[in-house]
Amino acid sequence: MDLNKIYSAFEHIKEKKILVLGDYCLDKYVYCDPKEDDISLETGMTAWQIYGKKMAAGAAGTITNNIRALGAETICVGIVGDDGEGYDLLKELKKIGADTRYIIVSEEITTATYLKTMRKQENGEYKEDVRLDFRNRSITSEALFDRLAENFEKAITEADGVIVSDQFFERNSGVVGDYLRQKINEYAKKYDIPFLVDSRAFAREYNGMYIKCNNYELMKYCGAKGDPENLEDVLAGGMEMKNEVGHSIFITCNKDGIKIFENEIHHVPTYPVSGEIDVTGAGDASNAGIIISLSLGLTPTEAAMVACCVSSITIQQLGTTGTATVEGVKQRLITVNEMMNSQN
Repeated sequence: MDLNKIYSAFEHIKEKKILVLGDYCLDKYVYCDPKEDDISLETGMTAWQIYGKKMAAGAAGTITNNIRALGAETICVGIVGDDGEGYDLLKELKKIGADTRYIIVSEEITTATYLKTMRKQENGEYKEDVRLDFRNRSITSEALFDRLAENFEKAITEADGVIVSDQFFERNSGVVGDYLRQKINEYAKKYDIPFLVDSRAFAREYNGMYIKCNNYELMKYCGAKGDPENLEDVLAGGMEMKNEVGHSIFITCNKDGIKIFENEIHHVPTYPVSGEIDVTGAGDASNAGIIISLSLGLTPTEAAMVACCVSSITIQQLGTTGTATVEGVKQRLITVNEMMNSQN
């Protein structure tokens, strides 16, 4: 692989603007020390005493975070609730310089929030304990879907690439429902820019654009048959989905890297990391690397190389929503390239 080609493309990252459409969530970390636990006078139950908090944009927000950290501009299209979590989420997005003009604030929904309790350990480090999820459980209204589609088409005229974060499993309960999915399919044909979709449950309902899912999603939710740990089953299922959606697809396989399905199947290994890791958000970090690379004119295999390096950096950042820089990615690309050459 020609690394100089990738390095030269990186010089133009700041010229690119990526549209991030999908489910924006708030990652909220709260910190407590078991030594400070109290007993509730009313219930007699243990009351954890929170003395610190940290927030970051999650899901589509994690993609946005990583795109901004790599240097490209972002346009956000989504919905947040008219609540405190929505306020905090927009604040975090604006803090990193994301364009939030096309995010709708609505009283109809609850801002998706992952409240993560971080408990202090004997060695002084923090470890995630109980997680509380706030989710919008109702069906998104037609009026909101109409507004989203309108904002999406306005924003797309400014973009060099589109990434869709279709996060939730329940049909029509998030940002990307059936109607908007149809619009995405239409716009992917209409606009000559790369579209990448990361959909946990509905990947096969997109066509004519890049699709990314992991090996478990491929088997459990995307209609493929077999064992997600069995390479032959993953390869057969991936090629079947690639032929159905009519475009190249990426299947991430955790420590086994990324499989790229085009006319042939290509493999990009993971960058080797040691020590404790936190894989939360690794897929979203990979998405950022892929869509930026595609918008720069790199091939799917080159994009997967970048993605593996980005995610390898973020998983080493514990107790936070990690990001990577271009310089960090460049350093790791050398190792990944060597590993690929040794396979040939």
